[in-house]
Amino acid sequence: MSKRNITSGVVGLLVAAISTVTVTAAAQSAGTDGQRKRPQLVVGIVVEGLTMDYLDLLRSQFTQGGFRRLLEHGVTVSDIDYGTPLDGAAASAVIFTGAPPSVTGIASSTVYNPESKRVNSVLLDAATIGNFTSETLSPKALSASTIADELRIDGGGPGYVYAIAPDAAEAIVLGGHAGNSAFWINDITGKWATTTYYKDLPTPVQTLNHRTPNEFRLDTLQWTPIAPLSALPDLPQHRKLYPFRHIFPRTSADRYRAYKNSPLVNTDITRLATDYISILTLGKRESTDMLNLGYTLLPFGYAREADTRAELMDSYLRLDRDLANLFDAIDRKGPGMDNTLVFVAGTPLTQRTRRDDEKWGIPFGEFSSKKAVSLLNMYLMALYGNGEWVNGYYNGHLYLNHKLIKERDIDAKAIRRESAGFLTRMSGVSNAWTIDDVIERRAGESPDAIRRNTSVATSGDVFVSIAPGWQEIDDDSTTDSPATSMRAASATAPAFFLIPGGKPEIINTPVDARRIAPTVTGILRIRSPNGASLPRLRW
Repeated sequence: MSKRNITSGVVGLLVAAISTVTVTAAAQSAGTDGQRKRPQLVVGIVVEGLTMDYLDLLRSQFTQGGFRRLLEHGVTVSDIDYGTPLDGAAASAVIFTGAPPSVTGIASSTVYNPESKRVNSVLLDAATIGNFTSETLSPKALSASTIADELRIDGGGPGYVYAIAPDAAEAIVLGGHAGNSAFWINDITGKWATTTYYKDLPTPVQTLNHRTPNEFRLDTLQWTPIAPLSALPDLPQHRKLYPFRHIFPRTSADRYRAYKNSPLVNTDITRLATDYISILTLGKRESTDMLNLGYTLLPFGYAREADTRAELMDSYLRLDRDLANLFDAIDRKGPGMDNTLVFVAGTPLTQRTRRDDEKWGIPFGEFSSKKAVSLLNMYLMALYGNGEWVNGYYNGHLYLNHKLIKERDIDAKAIRRESAGFLTRMSGVSNAWTIDDVIERRAGESPDAIRRNTSVATSGDVFVSIAPGWQEIDDDSTTDSPATSMRAASATAPAFFLIPGGKPEIINTPVDARRIAPTVTGILRIRSPNGASLPRLRW
């Protein structure tokens, strides 16, 4: 055989060998059915207050492994539309169920009980007992299945689902009905807490409570800038000269709430999550595991200055590093990012912000809920006779006395209309609608969205919209929470999908938030949550 023929034969064998390796690797990645292999681990992340504007502003200062990894290697949805601003628990329920509050029953984390005249968690369940807390909560009030539920059902049970978040309602929504555990930080004791509804007490969180409890950790914990303020863009010069410093003293009644409003809680959640991945060996079993995390980027409400842009930008930089550490832990201690599906969804910014200093001359006022209830009750007595016609007011909802209305044989719709009309004429009220207006889609500029995001079972009789700049006084408040005023807020936030083997994409058109759940379940090739009615995203 000639030398040329021998060389050609060797080259041919090498090409064949390389082709075989490539085909084998592709087959392993795709699976035996030719489809992409299901991820071994799913990480769902909800970030309260996340905005695309700040991600763009700080992009050059992010590490390669955190937000930039999401922006450059994932599918970016610039605007996830919730219809109206929702708090963390309600927005998380939309994300994980694919259904609106009118279906899930979760329109906010807390609700008012007009009979007892008390504010309760929307997930209150007296049949349960708290672990490391006196709270009695469960996901039973969440009236739709979640991504986590469907993943566990599909796998027959062996797969684990864990959830960690700063607040109780959000943690339980992330854990779902079928989750193994959901932990949050108790506002009173600072303990990592859960409910007996969930059966697992993971070792990492028990270790934290017993060995390094927040009660003692916070004595020496302080929040100072992670980077020089001079490097932060769009920050006024006077804010760069005096770096902030925030502590969490025992003398403060809101000690743990302030800590949970700081980026330090994000770092602690990330550390706990990495322990879960390592100690609980998540993503290393035959069935797919899921870890759901809640983070916060809400403006810090406990600073002396009303301008907290420096703190907010610092929070973004810190969370960027937390995400990088989380992804690195998945690579080093877990199944690897190439075997992990990560989805990150922001929730709308709060409508309540610190009031600007009076020296700027921005119009403001104070709306007293107690005064509004008293005046309305006197007005209704003049129309319908003596009695306690108003049961209470909470979070923009006014509750009438249904028992008295029935006893006096009063037209319920008529008294609601009279109440809304009276409140509309009060200073500081920009508008008022009845529950009938909401149900019949006559309320506000986005009547369909308002109806969708209203849970009739827990709503008031009249919805009150406080004027921008006005401070809503909670006369029954017993905390040291700082005063806030109302501000118009967007109902959108960005979302990201990091898919094994996926290509980066950017979707700049607004996308309904209800499409996140069917998109995630579609990638996993499992059924959508039972309340999800919209199709998945495709790119």
